[in-house]
Amino acid sequence: MIAAPEIPADFPYAQDTDTQFSSDTDFSEDPDGRSSNSTKGKGGKKGKKAAIDKGKGAKGPGRINGHHQENGMESIMLFEVVKMGRSATQSVVDDWIESYKHDRDVALLDLINFFIQCSGCKGVVSGEMFRNMQNSEIIRRMTEEFDEDSGDYPLTIAGPLWKKFKSSFCEFITVLVRQCQYSIIYDEYMMDTVISLLTGLSDSQVRAFRHTSTLAAMKLMTALVNVALNLSINMDNTQRQYEAERNKMVAKRANDRLELLLQKRKELQENQDEIENMMNAIFKGVFVHRYRDSIAEIRAICIEEIGVWMKLYSDAFLNDSYLKYVGWTMHDKQGEVRLKCLTALQGLYYNRELNARLELFTSRFKDRIVSMTLDKEYDVAVQAIKLLTLVLNSTDEVLTPEDCESVYHLVYSAHRPVAVAAGEFLYKKLFSQREPEEEGAPKRRGRQSPNANLIKTTVFFFLESELHEHAAYLVDSLWDCGPELLKDWDCMISLLLDDPLPGEEALSDRQETALIEIMLCTVRQAAECHPPVGRGTGKRVMTAKEKKTQLDDRTRMTELFAVALPPLLAKYAVDAEKVTNLLQLPQFFDLEIYTTGRLEKHLEALLRQIKEIVEKHTDTEVLETCSKTYHALCNEEFTIFNRVDIARSQLLDELVDKFNRLLEDFLQECEDTDEDDAYQVLSTLKRITAFHNAHDLSGWDLFTSNFKLLNTGIENGDMPEQIVIHSLQCTHYVILWHLAKLSEGSSRKDDMITLRKQMRAFCMMCQRYLTNVNTAVKEQAFTILCDLLLIFSHQMVAGGREHLEPLVYSPEDSLQSELLAFILNHVFIDQDDDTNSTDGQQDDEAVKIEALHKRRNLLAGYCKLIIYCVVEMKTGADIFKQYMRYYNDYGDIIKETMSKTRQIDKIQCAKTLILSLQQLFNEMLSELGHGFDRSSSAFCGIKELARRFSLTFGLDQVKTRDAIAMLHKDGIEFSFKDPSPQGDGGPPLNLAFLDILSEFSSKLMRQDKRTVHMYLERFMTFQMALQREDCWLPLISYRNSLQAGGDDDTMSVMSGYSSRGSSVRSKKSKAPAATTGTSAAKRKLPEEESSSSEVWQQSIQTPVMLPSPHLTSTAMRDPKRGRDDSYMGVYALPHDQPQPHQHPQQHHQQTPQHHQTPMDYNSQVTWMLAQRQQEEARQQQERAMNYVKLRTNLQHAIRRGTGLMEEDEEPIVEDVMMSSEGRMDDLNEGMDFDTMDIDLPPSKNRRERSELKPDYFDPASIMDESVLGVSMF
Repeated sequence: MIAAPEIPADFPYAQDTDTQFSSDTDFSEDPDGRSSNSTKGKGGKKGKKAAIDKGKGAKGPGRINGHHQENGMESIMLFEVVKMGRSATQSVVDDWIESYKHDRDVALLDLINFFIQCSGCKGVVSGEMFRNMQNSEIIRRMTEEFDEDSGDYPLTIAGPLWKKFKSSFCEFITVLVRQCQYSIIYDEYMMDTVISLLTGLSDSQVRAFRHTSTLAAMKLMTALVNVALNLSINMDNTQRQYEAERNKMVAKRANDRLELLLQKRKELQENQDEIENMMNAIFKGVFVHRYRDSIAEIRAICIEEIGVWMKLYSDAFLNDSYLKYVGWTMHDKQGEVRLKCLTALQGLYYNRELNARLELFTSRFKDRIVSMTLDKEYDVAVQAIKLLTLVLNSTDEVLTPEDCESVYHLVYSAHRPVAVAAGEFLYKKLFSQREPEEEGAPKRRGRQSPNANLIKTTVFFFLESELHEHAAYLVDSLWDCGPELLKDWDCMISLLLDDPLPGEEALSDRQETALIEIMLCTVRQAAECHPPVGRGTGKRVMTAKEKKTQLDDRTRMTELFAVALPPLLAKYAVDAEKVTNLLQLPQFFDLEIYTTGRLEKHLEALLRQIKEIVEKHTDTEVLETCSKTYHALCNEEFTIFNRVDIARSQLLDELVDKFNRLLEDFLQECEDTDEDDAYQVLSTLKRITAFHNAHDLSGWDLFTSNFKLLNTGIENGDMPEQIVIHSLQCTHYVILWHLAKLSEGSSRKDDMITLRKQMRAFCMMCQRYLTNVNTAVKEQAFTILCDLLLIFSHQMVAGGREHLEPLVYSPEDSLQSELLAFILNHVFIDQDDDTNSTDGQQDDEAVKIEALHKRRNLLAGYCKLIIYCVVEMKTGADIFKQYMRYYNDYGDIIKETMSKTRQIDKIQCAKTLILSLQQLFNEMLSELGHGFDRSSSAFCGIKELARRFSLTFGLDQVKTRDAIAMLHKDGIEFSFKDPSPQGDGGPPLNLAFLDILSEFSSKLMRQDKRTVHMYLERFMTFQMALQREDCWLPLISYRNSLQAGGDDDTMSVMSGYSSRGSSVRSKKSKAPAATTGTSAAKRKLPEEESSSSEVWQQSIQTPVMLPSPHLTSTAMRDPKRGRDDSYMGVYALPHDQPQPHQHPQQHHQQTPQHHQTPMDYNSQVTWMLAQRQQEEARQQQERAMNYVKLRTNLQHAIRRGTGLMEEDEEPIVEDVMMSSEGRMDDLNEGMDFDTMDIDLPPSKNRRERSELKPDYFDPASIMDESVLGVSMF
């Protein structure tokens, strides 16, 4: 392996001092086409500048495609031609070669600019730069010419114009080298310059240069490999000709020809050496550095091309020195690069002649390839399995049994390409050893066919895999590679029916069961022509050939199994599992074959066998399969319908007559019945129920008998569990079939009345069974009730079924309560408490999982009633409050229910959520008492649940505005509903609930926070505002969360007192300018805002506790500022303190000019409270003072620099978290900023401000008007 030293950007190559150009022709036409090179093979090579100087003697400008070229400034035409990809690349290259022969400097400058242009650079290399600057200097100059506005360049730009650019670019390089391979590439000028340029570009930090030049260098290397390969072939041919001529007799030997051949071989060897030097330079200068580039696409290019080199020219490149790069890169982090490694190796392993050279690589990297079969990228895993299949074909000794087993289990993968690739590997490994058939011998069938042992091997593999329920996936994995084996149903039937041959071991019972299951899966796959559930990629349109194959397979399988199925059923009649699988075969038959093939007697035999199986078996799965088989055979389109219908009617007549007779005796002797009588009733009822599922048995009046049976069970209370369960199910089917007939529209009024009575009576019966002592009976009754309530809800009249409106049934409150109680008692329980469902087998994980699935189905059934408004939405509160506790078991169901209910009614859903939190809070109070610790796990759990609920509202505050406001309203009312247990002066009993409610404050819009804050103050008393004990912290924190709207919605960098203090000081400085120096345009805006504010304030009524003047500053405020303060709460903390030398009364004398409100008691109290808090506020203000001064100075500096005046209005700042669907135009209405002003265009500012609408929702529509005996607003 060649070492990999760093190659400088201006890599020197030998230059021909006396180059003469000739047209590129074959060696046979111009063996001396390349001029002699006096410096070839010597250590000293002249640099690029020397070569350019030698080329100055070339005459005149060149032409490319008919376009005049001056100093390379119009080389863009070459780039444009390649970009469009319309012109023939061959003609473009021929034109360039002609130009190069005329003036190689100008032509080479065109080529250099072509590579620069292909990188997306707008710069052009001039002739002066080309002659006087080194490559590194040129690249540095071109880097400065890049368009920094976009990171795209031709290789990455999307769109139809650039779609084929990469292929055209690569084709141009390939054709260029191919056309120049006989003379120009050996002139030690063109290739040396291009390789030097590409090497320098590939080392650039600019991704576009690096990516484009690496692709060009790798394609150039590939083209040189082809040239080297041709030279090698020519050398071998020349050597053979020389040896043949030299071995002739002396008299017949042509000495001139020997000299000519010797000279040609020498010249070819020189060319080979020079090509190898070029390839060596590209490999060391580009590949060795770029195969580990930071960009995955560049690494992928290198690996892809080295695979091509090793495949094309294996003698030179297929050795461990080059293979190691592919092996190392198989550990790459990007799947794209790993995929290129595998595809490169596949091209090598496919050729068995190269296997000997890959032995060391295989032993070194085999484990890595095996591990890549489990790659997280499915495409990589597929190619890894295919590579192992090629390795398996080359030699069977490399892969150990453990390696093979790691691939075997992938046939059960849910990803079909992976499974199919693993199936091909399995087929090659296990089924490639076929018994050779003798020529001329008759084809063996059945047990003696060559597939017999292979089918047995498939059965053995299926059983050893211990995934018995996944036979369909195994068959699908092998379907593409072994259809002849899997469709050999004749052999399968013979293995099941015929006796084993002498010396042959018969199949065991377990193996026969597996073979029948595999046989059923092959029949289904052939008939349906689509993969099993979970593996399909959507419906695929079959081709004409596939449709013909499907029809042929159905015909052949019907002819075989129509004859073989009756004896198979007779042989395995007592085995429930085998019979269940065999009875599914007729569902895939082409039933017309029974008539066209004259197979009626076999149909009669099949019907007899099915009837016998129904009479023998009581297993539900077997009976339901028999019912489905009858349903498949009873197709009115075929002539066999009458025959099958008669057989079915006879069977049902016998079953119903037997049931009525047994039921009459059973009910008469209810107290004295023995187990045999109960078993006879149960078995007959199970058969009828199974058939009623797929067949309309309305003619037998099963409702009366079953209802009588259920009523007796209620009265006596000792009815066997299974009898009640199947009777409930059978009655359910009766009602559904009756409804199906009425839905067709051709029904009588009496039928409608009858169904209405039966349905309501049956619902009452199921409601009574909800209190049964047996859990299984209650679960069955609950499931049926949920189905019936959903089916007979108001939804049933949709879609033009208004005639069914009399059947609509809405559950009463008592029934809703019982359904909810059942869910709470049987679903939201611990796993270990579910003793009834698991029959005491708590250690069996499979049983636990099954019980969990059953509970999930029960919960889903009830949640559907909530979603479709069958039961009241508020009942969902008991479900929602379990969200955190049972998140692992039912979190997805509860979350989806919340989402659906929010789509139906946002406000009602919000009320339900807050109700669930209130219920949890009450439960916590009853358990811990009113003096609980707010750091307890119970309280923190409720807060966490509230946080999760808050996240479900999303980011669009406009859509959820009304719902969030209603949620806060209900929460506030609940918090102050109950008085303090400590008497007057103590906090309300539920005050801590405000701490939970604060989790939703962030979802309130700023103006809504003010409204909610005012509503909160309605419930507060004067004493509450003065309290600072720990028990009052929930109220304080909640009020603070409502007063933090400005910081939340405007992304202000300031918060707390520093923000308000700075705002006050800025207002002091702005006030004079705002009143005296404002222009007319500036003066107009506050008036509009004031009028808008008046409309907002007039739309609400004055609350009982008026907002008092804000005691923060003695400076006069402009109308805009005053509007803000009118929204401040009664108990808001002061933003600033009066000046020490001023008396408080002076402040009160000035503020009425703005507020126009006389001083009242509340104002006095607020001022006293402000004095009390003055000391602690001053301390906090002092800490923020330095920062405020710094920001104020910064604002003034920015305003001076950007031309903003002090009286400029605050801009509208768009909330980045607001969705584009409901962007709020009044997001920052009246908000005081402590951040720098943003200079938006005045027209935009005024347009947005003119659209400010304060009345996005009517608070009165969602809040009561009777709180504390007065209206809210």
